Amino acid sequence: MNTKKQKFSDYFNAWLYSKDGYYSKYKEIGKEGDFYTSVSTSSFFGGSIGKRVVDSIKEGNLPKDTTIVEVGAHHGYLLADIIQFIYTLNPKLLDTLNFAIVERFENLQEKQTKYLQECFADAVKIKHYNDISEVKLPHAFIIANEIFDAFACELVYTTNDNIFQMAYVKDHKIKFEDCNDKKLIEHCKKYKITKGEVGIGYEDFIENICTNIKKFEFITFDYGDRVPRNDFSTRIYTKHEVFPIFEEAVDLKEYFTKADITYDVYFNHIVDCFKTYKIEDITFKTQMLALVDFGIIDLLEILKANSDENTYLRESQKIKTLLEPTGMGDRFKMLHVKKTS
Repeated sequence: MNTKKQKFSDYFNAWLYSKDGYYSKYKEIGKEGDFYTSVSTSSFFGGSIGKRVVDSIKEGNLPKDTTIVEVGAHHGYLLADIIQFIYTLNPKLLDTLNFAIVERFENLQEKQTKYLQECFADAVKIKHYNDISEVKLPHAFIIANEIFDAFACELVYTTNDNIFQMAYVKDHKIKFEDCNDKKLIEHCKKYKITKGEVGIGYEDFIENICTNIKKFEFITFDYGDRVPRNDFSTRIYTKHEVFPIFEEAVDLKEYFTKADITYDVYFNHIVDCFKTYKIEDITFKTQMLALVDFGIIDLLEILKANSDENTYLRESQKIKTLLEPTGMGDRFKMLHVKKTS
């Protein structure tokens, strides 16, 4: 029962990660679930990342015994697609590569282990970490698909009188009050944010990666952009419907822990977190450009040469959904970070 006033970030965390939070239980994704993702759209999404892994090793950026780490793997579909395409492109790599998942919920760890065992039997071993801080490796290829929009955030707002406010929640009602958090105020001044979300925890997450892994490639896809939206994007997803949290008819209590809650990611914040550790090899692109650069069209040509026409046309349509500029191709963005020396 939400009867005490709390910061929005605490309310957000309770919504998703408490004992009965939305992410504490397995959720279907796709046609039968609450929402679609690029992973549920086409296996070639993971296939493109798998090709990037193969190319990175071929280029000498990472060794053959590197560890592929997925952060928040849900059922394990994405990692399975990556592994399958690596096997297609260079089967011998499965003899040397290591695979790991960062997942805080034990019940989801069990589902991921079971699914990947069903897919690959004993050919692939999966190590689980409960938190990114536990991942300490000489080299890794890290995938974090739609992760940053699941970090808690504060909601901020600047009044007409230029008074900086932040959101608090009581009884599932959001109210803005004057903010005394100097760090939050400085962050918003730095990035010229007058209204919207400020992600909480990005710095600690990236610090763990940069200090605990000597060499890595890091890839993340998410909703968002490199410029502040200066409007509220926080929204609820349920049964393929979207409800902005400030929509008058939305009762937060009705959806609390029962639906997904998310917001647009401000990528410059993430970029600067990596730059704090003197990492400059950072690429920002739309999903469309990223997947094309990773070789999704090359993979489609391989399929064309090794399958019937119906299979090829069916997969082509799915890939089109991933790449469409008016849909996923432009709405999702990618950040590719390399620390290889």
